[in-house]
Amino acid sequence: MTPEEPEDNGVRVRIRGRELSFAMTEQQADRARELAHTVLHEPFTKRVWSELAFFLLSAGLAGAGLSFVSFTMAAGLFLAITFFGLAVLALSLRSARGIGGFARGLARNMLDEVVEDPQPFAGRHGFLGWLQSCLRDRVAWRAVGYLAVKVPWSILGVLVAVSLWWDAFACLLHPLFGRNGGGPPVWGLARTFFPADDFGFGPTGFFENVAIFVLGAVFFFAAPWVMRGFVNVDRLLIRSLLGPDPTAARVRSLEQARTQTVDASAATLRRIERDLHDGTQAHLVALAMRLGMAKEKLEVDPEQVDLDRVRELVDAAHRGAKEAIAELRDIARGIHPPALDIGLEGALATLAARSAVPTELSVTMQARPTPAIEAIAYFCVAELLANVAQHAQASRASIFCTQQGSWLRLVVRDDGAGGAQLTTLGSSSSGLAGLSDRVHAVDGQLYLVSPPGGPTVVTVDLPLSS
Repeated sequence: MTPEEPEDNGVRVRIRGRELSFAMTEQQADRARELAHTVLHEPFTKRVWSELAFFLLSAGLAGAGLSFVSFTMAAGLFLAITFFGLAVLALSLRSARGIGGFARGLARNMLDEVVEDPQPFAGRHGFLGWLQSCLRDRVAWRAVGYLAVKVPWSILGVLVAVSLWWDAFACLLHPLFGRNGGGPPVWGLARTFFPADDFGFGPTGFFENVAIFVLGAVFFFAAPWVMRGFVNVDRLLIRSLLGPDPTAARVRSLEQARTQTVDASAATLRRIERDLHDGTQAHLVALAMRLGMAKEKLEVDPEQVDLDRVRELVDAAHRGAKEAIAELRDIARGIHPPALDIGLEGALATLAARSAVPTELSVTMQARPTPAIEAIAYFCVAELLANVAQHAQASRASIFCTQQGSWLRLVVRDDGAGGAQLTTLGSSSSGLAGLSDRVHAVDGQLYLVSPPGGPTVVTVDLPLSS
């Protein structure tokens, strides 16, 4: 059989008269070149040496910190029958909290790993209150756990990653010293390949020196990636053990959501009061005045009644009454849309039908959300469709509403110009930022994707019950 011709980018290898071809697309070739470029240049980047320095400094800090904390805790437990022992134990925990702060600082300055500081220590009044606060400090105990995990991990990292760096330079420098030149000894992975103390390979050492140099080059280009693996675990430890306590962070998030909800409710009440005072009340006052004037006209001598003037006053009062009713209807709709009385699907269908931009609606739901979630979903879609009509310059829009387990997902998409930004469009009460606050108040999420040129996609995830 005649072998098929390889592609233009194929690689041909001839073995014992037989030609083997390996096809490689242009994309695969680009990836291979990019990978080779990354591997060859990585040891000469600043990031690699920052990670190595961080690992060594953090390992030393963790070792010294664990030694101090262990000694003081042991002394405090031994003397725990006295207040002095409890005080020593409390100071040990306070020291662990401080060491955790140093570790976060190292990660921030050397790895650009910004970990939010945990909640500050809040001591109670009096010595006994301060002592109790120290012993119950969750941040301090998590810092102790970090030290207890970090030290054995650092020992393993020194034996594997740091030794790989050392062995790389030892192997690269060995040919310069020769067999009996007293070059730097290896003590890590190179021992696996060359167990002899001084790389002895018999009377002829040229090929052995070449092999050692090649092995050093392999170690040199592999060491950054091994060290990065250990440093990435360090990042995870710092984020999980030295960052904010998940329980405290959850409480803080709920407090912020509660504050936002209270502020939004207060703003809504002020808006309703202003609308009633400036709009509806003024119409009702004018209505009462016109009816009073008409009444005065009718109380005079019937033969002298100006029927045209009375008819004009009654017509004006009628128009004012209709305007007041319309304003009251708008205010009531802002509090609770009547369309939600028939369910969220019907309310969204009403919004899609009234939209100034042709809008497609798709709803797939198995359970009805709570009234609060329905109202938030309705106002989100209404505000987003209003933004599409006013700012997007779109020709079409679509609304997708689906239920995923215990969550409700709303997706509003348009084919407009894009470029929407969560922090600049709208205001804190009516724009995208206001929608984000309203959604976060019930532990929901709002995602915005709006590249220049479009399309704009806004995704809102809400729990079915608040």
